[in-house]
Amino acid sequence: MTERITKNMARNIYFGGSLFAILIFAGLTLDTVKQIPHRSNDDQITHSVANGKNLWEVNNCVGCHTIMGEGAYYAPELANVFDRRGGGDEEAFRSYMQGWMAAQPLGEPGRRKMPQFNLSEEQVNDLANFLIWTSRIDDNEWPPNIEG
Repeated sequence: MTERITKNMARNIYFGGSLFAILIFAGLTLDTVKQIPHRSNDDQITHSVANGKNLWEVNNCVGCHTIMGEGAYYAPELANVFDRRGGGDEEAFRSYMQGWMAAQPLGEPGRRKMPQFNLSEEQVNDLANFLIWTSRIDDNEWPPNIEG
């Protein structure tokens, strides 16, 4: 006995599968929207953090660096640079950033050269505050290792 799929059966499978996929997508979307306030730390955005984000964009940092996995893979991931280089101490990290940005470009052979952006002390602090803020976003333990 051979059974064949009729047009009605095929249509029902198509519409039933489509409805199922739409319901799954809607449910996952609602779950994500519900979790965003708990996972992001948008209540901690200050004027300095916003200025740092603007500097990040104006200077095209994402053209070389990644942040939370987004961007180019030429230079290191910076979502956890505060944890790597600041060790949880905000003032130490700001001092590190001041020294690092002032020392660019490094003349080490075989090392990729980061340009000198000639940022003011306040601008470097704003950029550091943006990176500190970014490190506190719940990003599911991204990147998977401390060195990005």
